[in-house]
Amino acid sequence: MDRVAFKMTLLPGNEVEYQKRHDEIWPELTALLKQAGICEYSIFLDQETSSLFGFLKAEDKTQLDSLAAQAIMQRWWLYMSDIMVTNPDHSPISQPLKEVFYLP
Repeated sequence: MDRVAFKMTLLPGNEVEYQKRHDEIWPELTALLKQAGICEYSIFLDQETSSLFGFLKAEDKTQLDSLAAQAIMQRWWLYMSDIMVTNPDHSPISQPLKEVFYLP
């Protein structure tokens, strides 16, 4: 199982809306993530900095690369682009994090 961590940035003042949208995550998006081999996925918010910390477990992290080409993923990015720092294609600017410690 691969562990993947990354950080993104929420636009200040959008904490409640970000939570709401994820509480109402689209079933077809959840299905797509599971089809890509993701078995756990969490996002944490640092309220002082508006930084989002994402962590997921995937059967094979190379399968995650195919998500960007999926129409449902592109629609989700567009839906979220008004409350996050994004790239020109509306994908969130995401910085991978290097694992420096793990205690199984």
